[in-house]
Amino acid sequence: MLPFTPPAPHPDQMPAIEVAAGANGTLTYLIHGAPPALPPVRRRDLLAAWDHAREAAQRNHASPRRAFRFARPDGTTTDLALSDPDANCWAGAVDRTLGIGSPYGLSVCLRLLALVDLLAAPWARGLVALRRGGAELDPVLLRLAAEAKLTEDARFDQSAFRATLNPLPGHIS
Repeated sequence: MLPFTPPAPHPDQMPAIEVAAGANGTLTYLIHGAPPALPPVRRRDLLAAWDHAREAAQRNHASPRRAFRFARPDGTTTDLALSDPDANCWAGAVDRTLGIGSPYGLSVCLRLLALVDLLAAPWARGLVALRRGGAELDPVLLRLAAEAKLTEDARFDQSAFRATLNPLPGHIS
């Protein structure tokens, strides 16, 4: 498994993040900025997050619920709550290994969750090969997921991914 090696962030470009634990154990992240302001990540860190999250899921590693509030300078907000236990498990794995209280760690986490969401689309089935020991992700898909801007709702623009990836022959057999 690859170790995480976040690059040094440029402080002027990073949104500030506050983390609070609620009485029910939910971790709430207040991000001063919008999801598209989160930085791109290294492909190897996204792949390592995938591996750590898969291991945590195989071990049934419980994780607290997480909620994210993106507060923009204009006063508008976007709320994202992870209600799915698997999503919380995956977020917890990234938090334990990289820390999602930083813009880079949060970016890795949200990109991982957005990637899982993207792979659920029927057109994306050929971009991942499921094997006994895990999954092999298409390298072009992984690069796009590491570098593409997140949408306002912390997802990937599926049409942009599809337009980039569909003309390419399958990289995975």
